[in-house]
Amino acid sequence: MSFTTFVNRIPQMVLGIALAYAGIGHLTTSRVEFQAQVPTLLADYADFVVLASGVVEIALGIGLIALWRYRVQIGWLAAAFFVAIFWGNISQYVNGVDAFGLDTDTKRLVRLFFQPVLVVWALLSTGAWGSWRRKPAKPLAIDLEEDTIYG
Repeated sequence: MSFTTFVNRIPQMVLGIALAYAGIGHLTTSRVEFQAQVPTLLADYADFVVLASGVVEIALGIGLIALWRYRVQIGWLAAAFFVAIFWGNISQYVNGVDAFGLDTDTKRLVRLFFQPVLVVWALLSTGAWGSWRRKPAKPLAIDLEEDTIYG
């Protein structure tokens, strides 16, 4: 791998490290705080949701750091994960739950605007967005002339 390629992949590695670190926090020291972000609809399963999302975060983090060959696919998975957990951030704001220093409605609202940044970071740092944008449109495999009532 060239130096330029390595430097270009630093944002991907930083995201991977951040995900793995957060995932470890889900399983250990920050477990109770993460439960505060679980939507009230899933409150009965809060511990399971936190543990499961922690395992997913660790897997995504390791994938972003070590599995270069699959970085585009992992980028899409990470972006989908950030979209899926956005519901928890909305719940924290709507229900006024204090966690991770987000102890005012203003702080919780500002936090909501960072989730789309994570989605974009996952898509751009892994090349997922660019890969999708570069794919040519596939021609239709059917012959419309043949399928008419006049054919």
